[in-house]
Amino acid sequence: MFSTILPNGLLTFCAFCMVSSSGYIFNDLMDRERDIYHPQKCKRALPSGAVTVRAGAVFAFILLVLGVFLAGLSSVKIMFFVLLYAVISVMYSLVFKNIPIIDIFSVSAGFLVRLQTGGELYNIPISPWLFITVFLLAFFLSTGKRLSELKSLSKSAKLHRTSLADYPPGFLSGMLYMSGSAVLATYSIYSIDKSRLIFTVPLCMFGLLRYIFRVSSGINGDPTESLLKDWVLFAVSLVWLLMVIWSIYL
Repeated sequence: MFSTILPNGLLTFCAFCMVSSSGYIFNDLMDRERDIYHPQKCKRALPSGAVTVRAGAVFAFILLVLGVFLAGLSSVKIMFFVLLYAVISVMYSLVFKNIPIIDIFSVSAGFLVRLQTGGELYNIPISPWLFITVFLLAFFLSTGKRLSELKSLSKSAKLHRTSLADYPPGFLSGMLYMSGSAVLATYSIYSIDKSRLIFTVPLCMFGLLRYIFRVSSGINGDPTESLLKDWVLFAVSLVWLLMVIWSIYL
């Protein structure tokens, strides 16, 4: 069994890495003029001019083709999910990111595609509560990222991300609190039938509150940066991961 699962898992992992990287490059190509107004993104290769538009487009295309090819080596269904993810990424860069609420829904949809791909790859049925929890968590983090941009960039935020101009004052904060509460509720329900996993709920609650605290304090709300640069959030996430392993596998 492992002789099949491991190679397919590695192929799918590499495929998603390539296709997602292609999507990020394409998004940077579309946003290169707006990213000038962002203190961190202006230093990226495309906005700074370190890499030409032509070179970026060619590299994105090569990564996309290689990613779809690798997914096809795994299975036709996996290739379908990878293509679906690519379509969502392209539509986000072209259209969805400029429409309030839909921009966050489209980002969350990408995480659901990854979740479903994992279930298909390992032949594991995806729990409805896990499905909802993943969607809400992606929605929560995406909302926090936009709210932090609105707070930190102030007037230039609308120049960097068009959709921020259309969100009413306080709307993103309300979305953050609503989705955070929903994540805690659905994750708690999902954990009830998972024996010892219920003990991770307090950690989940603490992590959600810590992220809200960061965003509300005007600190960068990028999920990756929040995890890597906030030692408290990193420590809680690490303990949560160890407890999940203990709850499921030990």
